[in-house]
Amino acid sequence: MHCASCAALISRRLKKTPGVIDANVNYGANKASIVFDSEKTDEFALITAVRAAGYEAKPAKNVSRDEERARRQKEMHTYRNRFLMSALLSAPMAAFMIIDLIESHMISPTWMGITSFILATPVQFWFGREFYLSAWSSLKMRTFNMDSLIVIGTSTAYFFSVWNFVNGIHEYYFEVSALLITFVLLGKWLEARAKGKTSSAIEKLIGLQPKTARVLRDGTSHDVPIGDIVKGDVLMVRPGEKIPVDGIVTSGASSVNEAMLTGESIPQEKAVGSRVFGGTVNGHGSIEFRAEKVGADTVLARIIEFIEDAQGSKASIQNFADNVAAWFVPAVILVAIATLVFWLLMGESITFATLAFVSVIVIACPCALGLATPTAIMVSTGRGAELGILIRGGEPLEAAEKIDAVIFDKTGTITNGTPDVTDIVAYGTDENDVLLKAASLEHHSEHPLAASILRRAKDVALKDVTEFKAVPGKGIQGEIDGVSHVLGNRPLLQQFHMNVQDVEAKLSALESEGKTVVILAAEGKIIGLIAVMDTVKPSSAEAIRRLKKMHIETWMITGDNEQTARAIATQVGIEHVIAGVLPEGKAEEVKKLQVQGKHVAMVGDGINDSPALAQADLGIAMGSGTDIAMETGGIVLTKNDLNDVTTSIILSRVTMRKIRQNMFFALIYNVIGIPIAARLFIHYGLVLRPELAGLAMALSSVSVVTNSLLLKRFR
Repeated sequence: MHCASCAALISRRLKKTPGVIDANVNYGANKASIVFDSEKTDEFALITAVRAAGYEAKPAKNVSRDEERARRQKEMHTYRNRFLMSALLSAPMAAFMIIDLIESHMISPTWMGITSFILATPVQFWFGREFYLSAWSSLKMRTFNMDSLIVIGTSTAYFFSVWNFVNGIHEYYFEVSALLITFVLLGKWLEARAKGKTSSAIEKLIGLQPKTARVLRDGTSHDVPIGDIVKGDVLMVRPGEKIPVDGIVTSGASSVNEAMLTGESIPQEKAVGSRVFGGTVNGHGSIEFRAEKVGADTVLARIIEFIEDAQGSKASIQNFADNVAAWFVPAVILVAIATLVFWLLMGESITFATLAFVSVIVIACPCALGLATPTAIMVSTGRGAELGILIRGGEPLEAAEKIDAVIFDKTGTITNGTPDVTDIVAYGTDENDVLLKAASLEHHSEHPLAASILRRAKDVALKDVTEFKAVPGKGIQGEIDGVSHVLGNRPLLQQFHMNVQDVEAKLSALESEGKTVVILAAEGKIIGLIAVMDTVKPSSAEAIRRLKKMHIETWMITGDNEQTARAIATQVGIEHVIAGVLPEGKAEEVKKLQVQGKHVAMVGDGINDSPALAQADLGIAMGSGTDIAMETGGIVLTKNDLNDVTTSIILSRVTMRKIRQNMFFALIYNVIGIPIAARLFIHYGLVLRPELAGLAMALSSVSVVTNSLLLKRFR
């Protein structure tokens, strides 16, 4: 595609195809996303429809990233070579123009005409052939595109000069058509280079993936291409090597740098049973692991696919640009014809009127308008990915900009999702003894709280427990060194006729902080309390503070009890709490806020959050969450840092501001440029020659893309 009109043309042709429900053609990404009824049409029919519009297409799944990279490189080199050759042929004509301005009779007009005709013809019909082909395709569709304007403008100047030459009139404008095509090709080359830079984030991610892997088969290691790895293969990774695919460690221990996924620079310790991810870098130890996810299923591959889909998507604001492009070209042709007729009626020469006509045609090409949105989205989503924020295209970006209320799930979002021991209180002994005995008892338990106590006592040598017995819903009992111990809640101690009145004050104080407390007793006497709580993430309070500073309301929603919920909310600074909500009720609570006129973002990580993520104006899923939550979210935070909620909203606001700047620049350029090109201000000395109009048109597209590329600096 050569311009935004091409995209609109293809989209219109696809929508006319029987069975097509919707078609979205993205000029910036060179992709079409089509929703169709597979019983009425198929891929072949869709490709045929694209060909009928004068273009070529193939299913995106059949195009490798290497092919796409090669296509972009070829496009850049083609435009560069065409520009250089066209410039070489046009240079003498530019020299003739300058000489003629200085001294009109220095060169024979006849020889000047012959030379210009010989030089301009290949520029017009060889280097400019793609403009003719594109214009012809649109004409077959009974419409015009941007290339139609270039063809009309350059052909008018070229054939007007041929007519004068044949009739012996020494007024030639071959340099106008030649320089016009040269400058347009310059713009295309610069545009192709700039568009190539917008995909740099994906290129970096692809570069993280190793090309080969060392697979253990039949007791020996074999180096195989990464594409040949199958689920279940056992792979060996040596120190300093990249891990090829996702899997679970089966042998060895090491530390792995997972910064590309988590943003954390501190390497993660890996041992037997630990998960490893493709693209991360192994540290100093050797490990063997079993491949669990390969090819397109790896975390890295899914991130790359996520970004590609986002960059090929379309924001609704793009519809404005598409609608403008659709009517703008025919409107420009009418304005140009009106300019021609106006100056002829005013008594000006045919040459004067024709040059004004050509200038209007050329300067009005709204290529920049077509690039305003897609380039900004491509750069923004790429930059977001580098920061650990995966944005699913234009719609989430638009939604994020308007957010004025954020609802957070509690467990796993505001908190770490795993309870930790926060307090140990000892009576008649010390804290270490309480922890030792509690951990020894819990070593035989499968209760979730047991894991928290055992984690705290990971370096403690546990004692043997005999006569172990679990009391469902209450706790556990057993003998340590021949002494009977119980560990559990109030009902358990009451069952054994123990009085908790002496520790009630401390017990209630800990519970008022949202903590779960277990009581340890020996020989019928309470010797300790252990408080366990799902601890708050370090980033949570800072993230809430930043959102409040942006005048965004913060809410917390949880299935937990009111007391625990309030305790967590107070810790992080959230004022609005909705507690005791069932999973299906979360979406209903989101809807209640929306009814009040609020634009709501929901932040969650679990399957139970998915309905609310889908209901919200913007779903933000934590990267540590379930696949379902990540699929439902419009934005995924790979670093699990709540500060990235704020960052994603700021990035969206900056991006949408950049899109509006681009559209303003593109439209104001045309609004100002057309009257000057029509020579309406000639009495003020404002005259725009057609070739300079062509240069200005080309540079306007480049300026829009360059403005979008400034998003790469976002911090």
